[in-house]
Amino acid sequence: MAHSQGKYADFEGLRERAVALRREGLSRRGIRDRLRVDNNDLLNRLLEGEPPPEWTKRPNAKDDLRERARELRLQGRTYDRIQVELGCSKSSISLWVRDLPKPERRARTREDASAIARRGWEAKLRVREEERRRTRRQAFEEVGRLTDRELFLAGVALYWAEGSKSKPYSRRERVTFVNSDPHVISLFMAWLRLLRIDPARLRFSVHIHETADAARAEAFWADHVGIAPAELLKTTLKRHNPRTNRKNTDQEYRGCLRINVRDGADLYRRIEGWWYGIVDAASAADLGNRT
Repeated sequence: MAHSQGKYADFEGLRERAVALRREGLSRRGIRDRLRVDNNDLLNRLLEGEPPPEWTKRPNAKDDLRERARELRLQGRTYDRIQVELGCSKSSISLWVRDLPKPERRARTREDASAIARRGWEAKLRVREEERRRTRRQAFEEVGRLTDRELFLAGVALYWAEGSKSKPYSRRERVTFVNSDPHVISLFMAWLRLLRIDPARLRFSVHIHETADAARAEAFWADHVGIAPAELLKTTLKRHNPRTNRKNTDQEYRGCLRINVRDGADLYRRIEGWWYGIVDAASAADLGNRT
């Protein structure tokens, strides 16, 4: 310590030299080497109050952001709003504006409340939709490949749910199937092929609302079942009821496809027998599970 005091006894003279070198543009290291000052505390004292030369100042890319953040904070913006506008982190914003007064919490307007509620509801809907998709994917994978027997049973149940049926008061033993879902039509056609029904026995026709594009629907259904549009029977148009509020009015609406199997009385009787066979087998299985 005594040695240091002796070495730097002429402090004022040393300071004048250090300041002069600084004004000449020397860096701290250059001054230290020139004056042989190896003590940083002493160097700080020698240069106290003397600004560094311009060339030693490094530009800070965040200076503009910092100033803008402070402006926004003074305007009453929250950290979230500043982050959205400037694209910087909340931690940086906090450092830049922590000396500024917190903005007063303004009363939430009805529009603000509605916007917040809407964002929350939209987020909830996204979560629900993802859950739906995940459940559908899992269920899809659970089915796997259908055996002929599984397709046979599915087709019988499908026909009995969607196809025409004979009534005790009106005996009409014919096979007629009508549906608007292309996937359901595809399954029914696969079932008919499994039963080795001759394609020449099939007749197709479109049923559609009169305000829809019938020609477009005819082209779609003909392509779907693999026939030429000219092979379709005459399209049935449903008359418009002004009191009905129709929902199916977009471009995806194609009406329904009707499939008739000619000479289908025997096939209808077999379908009826198959269906009640399924019902009886299911009842027996249920009874066995209970016991």
